[in-house]
Parts: sequence; structure tokens; C-alpha cells
Amino acid sequence: MEFEILHARSTSFYKTFDRKSELQHQTHYCPGCGHGIAHKLIAEAIEELGAKDDTILVSPVGCSVFAYYYFDAGNVQAAHGRAAAVATGVKRAHPDKLVISYQGDGDLAAIGTAEIVHAANRGENITVFFVNNAIYGMTGGQLAPTTLVGQSSTTSPWGRRPLNDGYPLHVSELLASLEAPVYIERVALSDNKNIMRARKAVRKALELQKQKAGFTLVEILSPCPTIWKKDPVEARRWVAEKMIPAFPLGVFRDRKAEAPVIPIPHKTVAEALELDSANAVKQVPAGRHRARDLKINAAGFGGQGTLLLGILLAEMGMREGLEVSWLPSYGPEMRSGSAHCYVCLSHDRIGSPLVPEPDVLIAMNEISLRKFGPQVVPGGTILYNRESLPPDFAAPQARVICIPASEIADRLGSAKVANVIMLGALLEETECLPIEQALPVIQSIVKKGSLMELNERALAAGREFIEHNIRVGAVSQPDGFAY
Repeated sequence: MEFEILHARSTSFYKTFDRKSELQHQTHYCPGCGHGIAHKLIAEAIEELGAKDDTILVSPVGCSVFAYYYFDAGNVQAAHGRAAAVATGVKRAHPDKLVISYQGDGDLAAIGTAEIVHAANRGENITVFFVNNAIYGMTGGQLAPTTLVGQSSTTSPWGRRPLNDGYPLHVSELLASLEAPVYIERVALSDNKNIMRARKAVRKALELQKQKAGFTLVEILSPCPTIWKKDPVEARRWVAEKMIPAFPLGVFRDRKAEAPVIPIPHKTVAEALELDSANAVKQVPAGRHRARDLKINAAGFGGQGTLLLGILLAEMGMREGLEVSWLPSYGPEMRSGSAHCYVCLSHDRIGSPLVPEPDVLIAMNEISLRKFGPQVVPGGTILYNRESLPPDFAAPQARVICIPASEIADRLGSAKVANVIMLGALLEETECLPIEQALPVIQSIVKKGSLMELNERALAAGREFIEHNIRVGAVSQPDGFAY
């Protein structure tokens, strides 16, 4: 006798759920919880679109945190509220993938408000499934941004009072007021009819992303029997009788995004690689073969030009056709506060702009030397802005070059160019980038004609220091330092 299977577990789920040692055929969600239904709708849509192997699911903190135990797809765990931001990064790195942000109301509408608003406003081509059960579920039932007026919680035992707690946040209406989103709909898991409508909305949102339409979001009104202290049937009835009147169902946005085309005023990469020499334009080909991968930390006081030094290196790297990143870090002070930046120069795509172990440290002061010197990789290089090292400092894993850049800059006529002296020294010592790119980049970024001659002399001074004091007859000390 043959049987036709009408209902079966989606192939987008794992065959067994390993979160718990027992009952590995079922999810961990409470009986009557809407997460299980939402998971089923999403998994079926992924399967129908044939996208299981091309899907990346981002789940943050909350009851949705364990989605990676269930979906047989790419999974990324995000910090609380940051799923939309993480999904943005994932989608930009993998534009051909189906990227899903799966978030609860406490996560998306509270700590993650900025992330979801700006992702929607940019029209990121991601799909967000927003599970709204009007309460913090995982952490014990605190007041959420979507908690209804009069609804009690552990932090609002007398019910939500607008004068004290504000009104419930209507996320779909809020995001629909933005220009960029292409599809926003609110659905409910209150009965079979509404679940089928939710199924269509989930499928449509993912289809639009696959078509590269833009930002899509489906808000799902969902029961939470345990925290609401109701049985599953009562919880579904509460969604229908209380939540839907407060959060009306419907489509709030369904249109094609039509962002205005604004011409880019700056030069193209090809134009940026052209150098004007004696009124003759000379095309410089992308010099990937002339550059080397390097991770750099430039550190010092605010006002010493460390951040600008990083910008110059990043721009030079871009003009050489490299992948680059520049990540600044600084305190609130305009001057004299701590400031440093990480620069990555790479022939391959850069996974993270953070540089916990730099190949090169440019330390413009002693504080930076002591703080970041031990982080330099074995065999790396430290360029230190002094004539000699502090007597009690040791970094045997790295080669240290002491170059009194500030004193040289004073002799040249301006302390402002100490960073350019360090740039010249770095380029001469590491040969990470072609030196002929430095002056055109400085000219295009600094844009102070009065300083160009001084910058040119400073760049040459840094190179000459390395050439005359380090390469020619460099003294190797017993502790491994070169002076």
C-alpha cells in the first residue's frame, strides 16, 4: 500500500536537534510558542526557493538565540540587538546569499532600534522576521517596547501606563515611513487562516530579497503562553482579541525602491591613478605586484597626526588596487588625548579592521610604545619617535627603530610634519607601497599648498634616516634592537 506524504519536516531543518540530549526530534520552545511555527514557515519558504545552501541566518539574544540548532543553513550569532547590523555586513560580504535577520521585540525594538531603523533606511537587501509577543520572553517577562497599554509585566506589575512607560512601539508603521524599504507586512499566528497569510508574507519577503529588491520585513504577532501565564489556546485567543486590535494586520509597504541616482563627484580609481608630470598625463597601472600585505598600528597623542598618517596609507593602498581598511580610535579630547588607528593593506578581502597583532607599530610617544609594543608580532617592526628607547622597555620579539621625527620636523620648520617623516621611514623600511604614490596622495588629502614643499622634505627626511642610519652600517645591539 502506497502513502503520499502531505506534511513532513522541511529539509531546511536538521534531521535531529542536538541542543538537548533527549527529545531531539522537537524544538526547545514552550508548548504553544509562536517561534516553532515561525521557524516552520521560514524553513518551508527557504526549501521552496531552493535556497537552503545559500541562506545565512542571523540570530541575536532572546528566545530565538538557538535557531542555529534547527536551521540546516549558514548561521551567525549576533550580540543583543545587533542582528540587523550583522546581517548588513554578511549581505555586503556575500551579496549572492539569502540573508535573514530573525529577532524578537525586546531585541529589535529596544536595544536594536538604531540598527533596524538605519538598515531599513539604507534599504539593505536583507529580510527581517520580527517576532512580536509584547513581552521579554527569555529573561522573565519584563516590559517590552511593544507591551500593550494596561498589560502587566514583571517591571510593570500595575500594567503599562503611557505617562510612565510610553506607548507601545509600532515598528512596521515606523519603518514604513522611511523611503527605502520595499516590503513591510504585519501578520499573526492567531489561527490557521492567519498562519497561512503569514506563510505567504514570509515567502514574498524572501523572494523579493532574492530578486535584489531591497529591505523587507515581516512582523509576526506571536503567542507566548508561558510568560503570559496562559494555556496555548488562551494565548492564541489573546493574540486575536488583544494584540491584533493594538497592532493592526496588513501590508504597510509594497513598492519598488527608486533611489535617486546622484553622480559621484570624486575621481574614479582609474583617474586617481593618473599622475600629472610636466603637463603630461602618465597612466600608472594598478601596482598590486609592487605592494605587500601589512597590518599597521599608528599611535600617539591627539594632534600628532596619527589618524592622518593612517588615512594616507589607506589611500595609497587603494590607489595601488589593494583591499584596505582604516579604523580610528580616540578619546574626547581635541588635543593631547590618546589616539591610534589600525590600517590593513591586503591583496585579499579583509575579514576585520581590528589589528590585535600588528606587523608594524608607529609609536609617536612613550605611552603608545608601552601600550602597543608587546602586541607586535614576532619579527615585526616598531618605529619609535625618539632618539632612544626607555631604559626599562623591552620588546625582544620585534625590531625597534628609534627615529627622532619630532626633532627632525622642528629642524625642518614645523612640528606638524613629524607624521610625514614617519610615513617616509615606514615606506623606506618596509617597502609596503611605492614611494612615488606618497606625495600625490598627501597633496590630494592635505590640500594645503603652503605645506607641500615642507611635506616633500619631511617625506625625504624619513627615507634618508632609514637609508643612512639603519641600512648603511646599522648597529645591531645584543638585545635585538637596531638604532
